[in-house]
Amino acid sequence: MSDFSTTMNGNGFGGNGPSPAGGAGADLIKDGSIETFEQDVLATSMQVPVIVDFWAPWCGPCKQLTPALEKAVTEAGGKVRLVKIDIDQNKMLASQLRIQSVPTIYAFVQGQPVDGFQGAVPESEIKAFIQRITSLPGTGQAPTGEPSVEDMLAVAGEAFNAGDVASAAQVFAQIAQSDPENLQAIAGLARCYVATGEVEQATAVLDSVPADKKSDPAITAIQAAIDLTISGADAGNVGPLAASVEAEPDNHAARFDLAEAMIGNNDLQGAMDQLLLLMEKDREWNEEAARKKLLTVFEALGPTDELVKAGRKRMSSILFS
Repeated sequence: MSDFSTTMNGNGFGGNGPSPAGGAGADLIKDGSIETFEQDVLATSMQVPVIVDFWAPWCGPCKQLTPALEKAVTEAGGKVRLVKIDIDQNKMLASQLRIQSVPTIYAFVQGQPVDGFQGAVPESEIKAFIQRITSLPGTGQAPTGEPSVEDMLAVAGEAFNAGDVASAAQVFAQIAQSDPENLQAIAGLARCYVATGEVEQATAVLDSVPADKKSDPAITAIQAAIDLTISGADAGNVGPLAASVEAEPDNHAARFDLAEAMIGNNDLQGAMDQLLLLMEKDREWNEEAARKKLLTVFEALGPTDELVKAGRKRMSSILFS
């Protein structure tokens, strides 16, 4: 964001400006212009973070993003402000700030741009964005106004489930840094690394967990996910293994290898189907290898996952038939 900051300072927008009128009671959401930019954005951001939404009436993604931004800012309860700037009505300001496409979002803290993004993004990513900027030093938030750890964990979890792994990792890491014994944050950060294929980093994160805490369900679950990722990576290609199983349906070793390859390709439903079929054919094969692998999959996904619920039901019917 340094180029953006330099551009602003070079065009007369870099000063701190007067204190914002209305203080903490000022409007959360307002329309801005080049005439009000210094007061509404730069001066106000000396007390509370300000998000600036550069949009245009003809912009389709803007019509999706702006209402989501307004909702998230309202739900933040005064921790952040939103200023909306129509670039068609403020072409000089858009040019000075090098706005090349819309929607473009910038967050200002202490009179300076600190973060931003372009394009429409999921609601979870907006929440994670607000979480980041309201947690920065110098935001002027009173201690009682800071988000709780539970809220931060919820935001990170929503971001992860929405596929925004980077934002989730950033929030999990922030929690873990301030509270090194928060096992949910540690497990969440490790899971983000697993999701991006960085297994060594995930393992390093878990190495920080004290020995007496490694049996915690959150830790054992992500350890199971790491074990699955490692075993799946070494299992081979799905295509040739599937052909082998089709040619020899009773080749249990080939079916087990196929299941592991499917795990490596994140086809957990397919892997569970193969392991359950192997149990039906010979539940004792290779010292109950299929059942043990299924339990590892269940642990990695967690007890509330729908695949786990269905898989456990099918496994029970096989074991007690």
